[in-house]
Amino acid sequence: MKHRILKVALDAPLDTCFDYRWRGADDAPEPQPGQLALVPFGRRESVGLVVEVLRHTAVDDARLKDVLALRTQLPPLSPAWIALCAFAADYYQRPLGEVALPGLPKNLRLPNTVALDKALKKLAVVPATDAAASAAPALNPAQETAAQAIAQARGFAPTLLYGVTGSGKTEVYLQAAARILAAAHADGTPAQVLILVPEINLTPQLENNIRARFPGLPLATLHSGLAEGERLRHWLAAHLGQARIVLGTRPAILASLPHLRLIVVDEEHDPSYKQQEGLRYSARDLAVWRAHQLGIPIVLGSATPSLETWQHAASGRYRRLELRARAVQDAQLPAVRLIDTERDKPAEGLTATLMAALKRRLERGEQSLLYLNRRGYAPVLACDACGWISNCPRCTAFMVLHKPEHRLRCHHCSLEQRIPRACPTCGNIDLQPLGRGTQRIEESLQLLFPQARLLRIDADSTRRKGSAQAAFDAVHRGEVDILIGTQMVAKGHDFRNLTLVGVLNPDTALFSHDYRAAERLFAQLMQVAGRAGRTGRREGGNASEVLIQTRYPQHPMYAALMAHDYERFAQALTDERREVGLPPFVYQALLRAEARALDTALEFLAAAAGCLAHPGVTIHDPIPMTMTRVANVERAQLLVESGSRPALQAFLKEWMRLLRAMKTRARWSLEVDPVDI
Repeated sequence: MKHRILKVALDAPLDTCFDYRWRGADDAPEPQPGQLALVPFGRRESVGLVVEVLRHTAVDDARLKDVLALRTQLPPLSPAWIALCAFAADYYQRPLGEVALPGLPKNLRLPNTVALDKALKKLAVVPATDAAASAAPALNPAQETAAQAIAQARGFAPTLLYGVTGSGKTEVYLQAAARILAAAHADGTPAQVLILVPEINLTPQLENNIRARFPGLPLATLHSGLAEGERLRHWLAAHLGQARIVLGTRPAILASLPHLRLIVVDEEHDPSYKQQEGLRYSARDLAVWRAHQLGIPIVLGSATPSLETWQHAASGRYRRLELRARAVQDAQLPAVRLIDTERDKPAEGLTATLMAALKRRLERGEQSLLYLNRRGYAPVLACDACGWISNCPRCTAFMVLHKPEHRLRCHHCSLEQRIPRACPTCGNIDLQPLGRGTQRIEESLQLLFPQARLLRIDADSTRRKGSAQAAFDAVHRGEVDILIGTQMVAKGHDFRNLTLVGVLNPDTALFSHDYRAAERLFAQLMQVAGRAGRTGRREGGNASEVLIQTRYPQHPMYAALMAHDYERFAQALTDERREVGLPPFVYQALLRAEARALDTALEFLAAAAGCLAHPGVTIHDPIPMTMTRVANVERAQLLVESGSRPALQAFLKEWMRLLRAMKTRARWSLEVDPVDI
């Protein structure tokens, strides 16, 4: 009988792994790091990750528990994968088990192996077929230069693929991937390509393109929209090396890919790449680290790169490849025009100029898109008589009017109430909606253009599985004349017949407390503008255009937008951030605290602020969060920053040790490189 000590990481809020005793027959294979192990933990059985195999332990033998079983059906997770999780745990100040275990499919972490055994018998990757591959379109010179540079890169080669909307960045990804996979096949070596997209609704269109282009290569998809059994089978296909191309959203960066040769991060600027619960990691940043670790190329693609990535390219750390023109011949970027709403007063949310433009598109059989990043019917229901407004009783937020459902709904805590028949304060029955959401714009358009085929795409209209893709398919088939949507429609979709984009009420972001608001607004407007005119101007048709309704037409951001000049806008923001000391020129961490009483949260943060000093690190005063109360929980925050990333990391490691020893009734969490402050 052989005995070994296995150091096992568990998904537990502790800073240590746990030692267990493994007993095996003399002829049993040795346990290996990277294997999954079923172990007793407290009163339950848990699946953990073996991170080290030892012959001795300092734990008293009487306290040492036995490993119940090893998951020998699977090849061990690679040392490179464990190192990735260890880096994320170290950088984001979390225990290793809280990083590694949640990154695995839920069914792989069950005490029994029924789901695993079933999945191994039938892997559900998109199977290789004998269908003929769709012909790859010819690349223009700029695309060819980019694809060749990516495919021929050796070692760690971070590349910013900076291309205007419609410039064919996706085609560059696919052809570069094809060349890398073909070269590996010729050498007789296995290879895998990982393509990340920011949102689930962007995966079906890209998945179909990949299937058509690579019918002989198995494809796996990884995102939170998959059923657990399906997710396990796709994860196994990637882990076993069967899937040559893996397409996924943020969690896919933590997938096991033993033969990874290329990483692509599409729309790298998108804030969706930052996890906002649990381990608050950036998938984009981990992708760059993973590429560096493996010595492989990584491509970060965007028409509006994040300032962090833009600065890296400007400093020479990243190579910049540019696509200045649209890929389709004769396709031009849409003309951007501003509508001054102080002069052209909106009626039902739409100015006369925008309504006339919609009418012209309807007469020509062309499609239009109205973009309003606010779902529901109206943000507030109000009483003119006494001033009552529909505040959420559990949050410092308004309850949004959802007229078709006859509900007031809080978008923060999900509380729902019936629309009151009369004002709860004074009894006035004449309650009025204030402001407009997508539902109200849809209602207005039904009255203005009764003959038009309307479709609204937002989080409310696409709740059912598959409904979002069905809606986008209807647009692509030409069954929609006017599309009303939120940011779900703003990026990644290739609407071939769309020639007009109308943007409603973008001004609120110009005066946000968040210093990133202008950057995000510019990206959103550039992306949604890019949905128009992607097939070129048709004979007898109007050139594509973007009409933006605004009260501030003189704002410099709009001037850069009208010129499609991201570089000017990025330079102005970069200079501003450098002058005032904001990222990417400083590094930040945010300590958040939650409690039933705000004073409890603030007291904990005040104690945290005073418990440790570190040279080169600035600790700001604790303050309530902008959204102070959510679901009857009061929230506050404490910002820490430094001009040196190593100095900040050194401070955080010592600080976290002290914070974990503090007694408090507040719940707290730390976010490194926060994106919302």
